[in-house]
Amino acid sequence: MLVTNLIELSGVYKIYTQGGREIRALDSVDLTVSAGEFAAIVGRSGSGKSTMMNILGCLDSPSSGRYFLAGEDTGRLSERRRCEIRARQIGFIFQGFNLIPSLTALENVELPLGYRKRRPPADRGKPLTKSERRELALEALLRVGLQDRAGHRPSQLSGGQQQRAAIARAIAASPAIILADEPTGNLDSKAGAEVMDILHGLHRQGHTVLLITHDRGLSKSAERIITVADGRIAGDEVR
Repeated sequence: MLVTNLIELSGVYKIYTQGGREIRALDSVDLTVSAGEFAAIVGRSGSGKSTMMNILGCLDSPSSGRYFLAGEDTGRLSERRRCEIRARQIGFIFQGFNLIPSLTALENVELPLGYRKRRPPADRGKPLTKSERRELALEALLRVGLQDRAGHRPSQLSGGQQQRAAIARAIAASPAIILADEPTGNLDSKAGAEVMDILHGLHRQGHTVLLITHDRGLSKSAERIITVADGRIAGDEVR
């Protein structure tokens, strides 16, 4: 089957009930994203952008409508298959870093690789060995310029270094998609600029990058700006 879009949302609703009242977090959303794009999803708090990110990341499912990822209808997948997709195809970067305090930067990056399987032609379906996980984690730290801090725990790293470790963790499995949720929100302007430089570098290397932010200024660094308001796509600008 020929896949023309990496991401496709078709008529997606996400409805919550609160105090007996129906809340449409997403309201009939149609969206396509091609492989290799750098797009910003921008909107105010409560606009629906975080709900959209959770669906795009297979962390949540639509109440109705369909979400196709690389041509696969995610609504028909088992939870196990959804976990595999999250582990192999999507790299998450969060505002709060989400590093485990007791582990070193290297161990934090290495941890999710335990879910990764080898790809053909080498023993398809078998888990990576410990040495293979370590090699990929070290390579990811090198890509974000943090190789000399591999043995440091999060408390020994600056905010910018912690976010770089989180980015290394997100890219270690070579995901097709990077979902970055307010990745500079807890950083000063210098560290934030460094993180954005890394994201642009990853985009140049072929990753599809989706930046979720409320910051209009930050969104202008993307090639495409998708504006979300009241659960709908309110604008879609290609720059």
